[in-house]
Amino acid sequence: MLETLGYFFVVVPAALFLYALVVYPAILWLCSRFAPAPKVWADPSIWPSVTILVPAYNEEESIAGTLASLLALDYPADRREIVVMSDASTDRTDDIVRGFAARGVRLVRMPVRKGKTAAENHALQLVTSEIVVNTDATIRIPRASLRSLVRVFQDPTIGAASGRDVSVGDLAAEGNGGEGGYVGYEMSIRALETRLGGIIGASGCLYAIRRRLVDTAFPEALSRDFASPLRARLLGTRTVSVDDALCMVPRTRSLQAEYRRKIRTMLRGLNTLWHMRALTNPFTYGRFAWMLVSHKLVRWLGFLMLPLAPLGMLLLAMTKPWAAALVVLGATGLAAGLVALRGREDRKVPKPLATAGFAVASAVAGFIAWQQFFRRTSAATWEPTRRPA
Repeated sequence: MLETLGYFFVVVPAALFLYALVVYPAILWLCSRFAPAPKVWADPSIWPSVTILVPAYNEEESIAGTLASLLALDYPADRREIVVMSDASTDRTDDIVRGFAARGVRLVRMPVRKGKTAAENHALQLVTSEIVVNTDATIRIPRASLRSLVRVFQDPTIGAASGRDVSVGDLAAEGNGGEGGYVGYEMSIRALETRLGGIIGASGCLYAIRRRLVDTAFPEALSRDFASPLRARLLGTRTVSVDDALCMVPRTRSLQAEYRRKIRTMLRGLNTLWHMRALTNPFTYGRFAWMLVSHKLVRWLGFLMLPLAPLGMLLLAMTKPWAAALVVLGATGLAAGLVALRGREDRKVPKPLATAGFAVASAVAGFIAWQQFFRRTSAATWEPTRRPA
């Protein structure tokens, strides 16, 4: 009985991750072989008006460079505005932004810090452009990316479009080398989903949505970048990933920062999925529901069930020598990951330790996010991820 229970404990989380990370992408790849190639759009005769929203909280070190890069984007200046949403910053962020006022940058300051979503809700009530573009205060967007992102809106069936994140940084000075590989993997899945009709989650670093689809009373504890494609689907449109709309995302310098970010991101994602759970009904939303459950829910359930795996291996190790060997190997990997995770944030971690640390950070963060979700913990107050310039 213990042996059977041990196999069950090991198989359940393994099957969830195997399906979400291997089987689901394989099905997407196979189906995409028979899907038509995405249409290549020429430039429109008149570019739609866009508003670029930049949330900021105490970003005095990076906001000037960010605004300079946004002003340098290849897009008609008379069809573009930039709005910085300051979440009651207490450093020089607001003063720096005001220095760009003559170049068409507007500051919208929250009198009291209430979080990113609350600042977005407030700022969006002032936006009248056709397209709203969302980015981040520590992100760099290549000059041609905005045109690529907006160009696809000539298709009336597209309600939102997401850029393609590119993880960048100085590997010689980082302790979080595993982030880059994961970002590339996630972007490849979005490209496959786009071939089959649309994605189920946008990049918070760069995505655009039609202004008429935006909810200005969006719940503050939820994730707007995840919810935007869901809302677009509810309103009869779809969301695509645009490979040419590149977004350079500096890697977090430490595993600790990545660990905190993963807890916050997954908790907001779980709350968002619960809030919009009607979209998981396959009888109403068909393929979209299958993609949503496969890409998000099944993967997240793997983190919830993950603690069963070591318990199952311990039960099997009582009678199976191979299980005992795997327990030792797993314990070694866990120890290596914990060493990397508990190291100094400003110290470079060797690649094997960084890989183990990224895996441990992801696993622990995922389980903690579930605990906070069951306790109905809110993550409304925003603590932005500090990324290097």
